Amino acid sequence: MLPVDQLTFISFAGGATLSLCTFLVGLVLFKRRQISPPFLMASLLGTVWCTVYMFAGWNYALSPLEILILESARYSAWFYCLLATMRRFSGKRLPLRLRRTLFLTWTGLFLYNLYTILSTQNGWGDSATLAGTSLAETSENGELLLSEHGGIPLIWNSLLMTILCLVGVEQLFRNAPTARTGKILSVCVGAFLIFDLYLFSITLLQQHISASLWSARGFTYGLSNAVLSVGLLTTADQDGRQANLSISRPIVFYTTSLTAAGVFLAMMALGGYYVKSFGGEWGTVLQAVLTFASLIMVATAFVSESIRTSLAVLVDKHFFHHKYDYRAEWLRLISRLSEPSDDDLSRRALSVVNEIFKSHGGCLWLNNNYGKFVPVASEQMNIPSDALEEPETSEFCRIMTEKDWVFVPSATADDDQANYNRALPQWMTRFPKLWAIVPLRIDKKLYGFILLLPPTHRERLSWEDLDLLKTVGSQVASYLARHEAAELLSQSKQFEAYNKLTAFIMHDLKNLIAQQALVVENAGKHKMNPAFIEDAITTIDNSVQRMSKLLKKLQQSQPAANSTFNIQKILLDATQKCQGKAPRPSLRIVDQQLMVTTDQEHLEMVIIHIIKNAQEATSQDGFVDVTLSQKGQDAIILVEDNGEGMDADFIKNRLFRPFDTTKSGKGMGIGAFQTREFIRSLGGDITVQSTPRVGTAFKIIIPLSNELPLVAEAPAGSSNVEPRARQTITTPATSERLPGNHG
Repeated sequence: MLPVDQLTFISFAGGATLSLCTFLVGLVLFKRRQISPPFLMASLLGTVWCTVYMFAGWNYALSPLEILILESARYSAWFYCLLATMRRFSGKRLPLRLRRTLFLTWTGLFLYNLYTILSTQNGWGDSATLAGTSLAETSENGELLLSEHGGIPLIWNSLLMTILCLVGVEQLFRNAPTARTGKILSVCVGAFLIFDLYLFSITLLQQHISASLWSARGFTYGLSNAVLSVGLLTTADQDGRQANLSISRPIVFYTTSLTAAGVFLAMMALGGYYVKSFGGEWGTVLQAVLTFASLIMVATAFVSESIRTSLAVLVDKHFFHHKYDYRAEWLRLISRLSEPSDDDLSRRALSVVNEIFKSHGGCLWLNNNYGKFVPVASEQMNIPSDALEEPETSEFCRIMTEKDWVFVPSATADDDQANYNRALPQWMTRFPKLWAIVPLRIDKKLYGFILLLPPTHRERLSWEDLDLLKTVGSQVASYLARHEAAELLSQSKQFEAYNKLTAFIMHDLKNLIAQQALVVENAGKHKMNPAFIEDAITTIDNSVQRMSKLLKKLQQSQPAANSTFNIQKILLDATQKCQGKAPRPSLRIVDQQLMVTTDQEHLEMVIIHIIKNAQEATSQDGFVDVTLSQKGQDAIILVEDNGEGMDADFIKNRLFRPFDTTKSGKGMGIGAFQTREFIRSLGGDITVQSTPRVGTAFKIIIPLSNELPLVAEAPAGSSNVEPRARQTITTPATSERLPGNHG
């Protein structure tokens, strides 16, 4: 380890060098009009201060009077520099009361120093001793004990001046938050001042000087000046722009809390030291009890919500320009309102408003859609059992609607905030502790309002409180309205699903009624014909079976059971059932034994629907052809006609749109939609090609099944046909014309 004299010389030599660099940087910036003259004076005096201590070595070579003058000059220069910098960048002066306090304190220290100098020169009383004694005396064990006449007064003087300079640092940082030069100056000057505060406090507490800490003063001062020089060179040109560096409210809050706790514990430790020193036999016991009690008090302060709230209010009022951290409060509001939760949104909205304004509780009122506002959520607020209502036409609601007015029921009659309190409804007398009534407006319409109880620290509402109350109220109203709209949309979708189900049922009923109507129409002519009676019974039986299956599907939640079958049989049955109307469809089987797995009856209804639509669009002398073939792993059903046809726009935008029909009064427009949805549920699709006045081709694609049926089905009329043979199967009604001969 280096000897103390050599270590002190190196420490203060480095400090003097770096302080001189700061002075030179200040000269350059002063020529650019970016720094004030007091900064040059402070940095120059700092260089002189380090140089004197460097050549003096350990402080034996300097008298207490010389040290007193040297320390006072350096602190005075930096204090004046801090205040001048604050006035330069903020254009503000310190409050009059604070200026007077600082002036009187500093003047008192100056007069004391002046008295010391004069008394030393003239040999008055004990001051001669002060001039002739040293700062410290060496004890028997080698420790440097403070001299009673020289050391202790000097340490107290330096400690008080350090505290005053720290006040200047705080004022500069708080009053010039956008000036980067002010920020870097506050940080760097505050750094070496905090070290001095620690050094002088430890020295007074232990009654002796630590040689290592004294030597470290040069290093700390030099490092602070190095950071200050680099910071000034990089930030002095940017004072016209918004600073990127800022200290958040939580950091200030916790720093203030820890500082206060540290100061309290230090005071308790000092008290414990004196108790131990002068308490005799009970000294150690009393010191332990005092230390334990102080720890309990600090822990209680951190746990207590009221104490933390008081400290938060203190930080907001004295450390920041604005009362609220608007960014943090806005993000908290959005996060709480947007988070997925099973809780009622009304209660969540009320809770987050209470959190922002530290309110103890409140009540949310919303419009019941019948012209009255009613309470829907409350927190720590008892709502009377009898129903409370406020008409939306009342003067109270009209003022909030038109003026976006925040009512303050507790405001006195001579207060501007009580201008419209005459409009407060009578029922509000039941809530004597109301703090504020916040309107919830959307597009200048009153959506609701919130009654708020007062916070722990109740004070007059400022413009910041009123602006934030209105902004938060508007945002809460928009979220509540959006949530209500979402609920209404969900209900409308449920009704839409119900209406669709009803429409589908009506569509099936329409087809069944058409069959029954056809039987009734022909009954007068053919009721004596046994064949007609047999067909009528078959038709009625088919209707009964379809209705029974429909009712069964409605009563069951699970879908109908699927089966694997030969699609050729479905096509034969479908074309056969459509023979009663011209043009009669023909069927051509290109590929046989094509197995599919689905609801057999539903697929047959789909094919019949497409064939009937083709018949309705084609004249009686036209044609409707159905072709079955295979392409890859898909069965292809092609239904062609030479009817009216459709244009591309109709196919794209209207053909498969539900409840859009061209059959005025005869259909509901869901058949094509229902058909495509069913085919797509099988993994297939429907494509349409059509030309107006030429014809239409519906192409149905259905994936083939890999399963084999339990009982092989031989399609009618094909028992002697080899698999995969290409042939045409014609129904009896179309035996006079083969498909493909109409071209």
